Amino acid sequence: MDHGLRQLRAWLAWQQAAGAVDLVGEPADPALALPSSVPTLPEAAEPADARPLAALLPGMPAQAIAPPVRRSETGDVATARRLALACPDLVALEAALAGFEGCALRRTATRLCFADGNPASPLVLIGEAPGAEEDRQGKPFVGPSGRLLDRMLATIGLDRSRFWITNCLFWRPPGNRTPSPQEVAVCQPFLERALELVQPRIVLFVGGTAARTLLGLEAGVTRLRGTLRSWHPDWSPQPIETLVTFHPAYLLRNPAQKKLVWRDLLQLCQRLEADSGAGPGGRPH
Repeated sequence: MDHGLRQLRAWLAWQQAAGAVDLVGEPADPALALPSSVPTLPEAAEPADARPLAALLPGMPAQAIAPPVRRSETGDVATARRLALACPDLVALEAALAGFEGCALRRTATRLCFADGNPASPLVLIGEAPGAEEDRQGKPFVGPSGRLLDRMLATIGLDRSRFWITNCLFWRPPGNRTPSPQEVAVCQPFLERALELVQPRIVLFVGGTAARTLLGLEAGVTRLRGTLRSWHPDWSPQPIETLVTFHPAYLLRNPAQKKLVWRDLLQLCQRLEADSGAGPGGRPH
């Protein structure tokens, strides 16, 4: 299938999955008909002269950011840091979280919601907090927003075998309220240790909360999204490329912003394609 046509089908499929209702009528060309399920790209071998999907966007260098200054930690945050640093792997880290009493959210949540996907992937997605369905299942992004996120990522050929996904909070805030700064701070040591254990090379922040927390940025998600930033935390041997995009829950309320997320996904695809050709130590994604 022609590369541009295949991409158009994927984009239309995502628009429909995201709730677009103005795709009226049947296309004159049967090749443009929406598939019954969202395709995983690529569907077939590319001709030698075909451009990659991400070639639609020009290459853009990542914007370097200074690592945030870590303030002195006390109380529950210091305890969380000590427990997290003592964990040799993700299994131990999840167990430490399950036994951690320093976050009040655990007393109102049904279950701990830690992570899902493939920790061997170079790509990590970080959201904000579990919702009702995540609280019931104990996995991130499994409710309506998560299903939309899966469909969005499927348009660039990604499923949960090809990324690792977590949140900056591990328990649901009551009524999905905005978490307090203390709740975010007390979970941050566990999130940072998880990233240290996974060692990602690319991080996609789904929503602005985690980006502001980890990168020390203050702008809202509308200003943060769409810009590649190079982040070099002290636990990583090399800089990590980061990208911020809108949370799918926001897209469900504001479908006009889907076009911006599509651009972000193309940019993410570009970085993944570049990473797949990384030198020694590169992992397949």
